[in-house]
Amino acid sequence: MNFILIAVIVLGGIALVSSVVLYVCSKKFAVYEDPRLAQVTALLPGANCGGCGYPGCSGMASALVKGADAGSLEGLYCPVGGADVMGQVADLLGMAVANTEPKVAVVRCNGTCELRPRVAAYDGLRTCTAMNSCGAGETGCGYGCLGCGDCVKACAFGAITMNPETGLPEVDEDKCTACGACAKACPRHIIELRKKGVKNRRVYVRCVNKDKGAAAMKACKAACIGCGKCAKECKFDAITITGNVAYVDPDKCRLCRKCVEACPTHTIISVNFPAPKPKAAADQATTANVEPKQEEVKA
Repeated sequence: MNFILIAVIVLGGIALVSSVVLYVCSKKFAVYEDPRLAQVTALLPGANCGGCGYPGCSGMASALVKGADAGSLEGLYCPVGGADVMGQVADLLGMAVANTEPKVAVVRCNGTCELRPRVAAYDGLRTCTAMNSCGAGETGCGYGCLGCGDCVKACAFGAITMNPETGLPEVDEDKCTACGACAKACPRHIIELRKKGVKNRRVYVRCVNKDKGAAAMKACKAACIGCGKCAKECKFDAITITGNVAYVDPDKCRLCRKCVEACPTHTIISVNFPAPKPKAAADQATTANVEPKQEEVKA
């Protein structure tokens, strides 16, 4: 009986000492969590896409709270939530958020099956990363889309689909959140995040082929040949030729579209612009405006 009593006393003493140690440790090593973290995280969309540059929405929430404590939210933006969510976060933290123009993913390759014929057959793992590591792929262009759909798999919002006729990915502007996952997934970096522009209108070069003119045209009939006609036509210095390929700076471009008309390979495209009026109708309208003036002169 004494042995049982002694055992109970010993166990009770151990439990008491352990509880005291645990209590002291909990106070000594307590980690304070700012209640604003949970509130900001609740406002964020919870996509955890990494488009903001941080590891998930919790990482973004931590950066926002730290930015508020530092007195600035500059450079912090959630592409999925957009201006509405960032406005709510700014109100919660009592800060002002900089206006950021919305962006959209664009595919800078126009090498359709018709314009970029196959020159080889790839019999391996059907991913763009695997095919790119093996060489130029199934076409003669070593810069264009590989067509395996890594970008489609990377998109968490269903904004990209592969067109079976062209073999190229297509972006749904209404679904795209500009998270950048597709751009990161593309081993050839043909997907770019560009500003949506005024009325969602954009002008950009749909090619990244850095080969010289003859070699580029041999691989793809829609390739940029780096002739520089577009750069000469642009009055705003928005176009540069680097590595035998043209690039339109979205910050300088004024959407005049003169470069589109000047491009001999039709590689520069304009998006969401109204269709041009038929030439015959335009001539008739011009004639109708001129004839009354002639009659007035005769009178």
